[in-house]
Amino acid sequence: MAIGRAGRNASVLSSVLLQILLCLSAFYSLFYFLASLCLIIYKSQVLSYPDSDLALDVCLLLLMAALDIIRVYLGVRGNLQESEKYVGANLIITGTTLLFAVYFLVWQSYVLRADVIVNSILLCLYGLTGVVGFGALARFTSAYS
Repeated sequence: MAIGRAGRNASVLSSVLLQILLCLSAFYSLFYFLASLCLIIYKSQVLSYPDSDLALDVCLLLLMAALDIIRVYLGVRGNLQESEKYVGANLIITGTTLLFAVYFLVWQSYVLRADVIVNSILLCLYGLTGVVGFGALARFTSAYS
């Protein structure tokens, strides 16, 4: 038994599955951002990529990378500390990065088959992490209310 909030005896509520998904997500995100950057460079060299769209895509990719680092950090910290605030913030940022992934899947200037594959895997990973994160948040909230 672990000592919970206010010194009460409580069981551990952290989700092992959420922790595994967040670690997997961190590794896949690194691959995703490198692959997407390489694909943007490739498309700018081979295709007639408008300069304004190129700048927008690179800026959005960098913003998505920064948000993803924060997302993983908040998720890991919130899960280990059993904190509703951190897990809730993680879920909000997951929704935001999910929208960025949809942009790169649907609304990017040129979408190659490689873009579809890496973005589809990322969206599945975000979906799984979100569902498990909601479950962890529900467990944390119900245990401490």
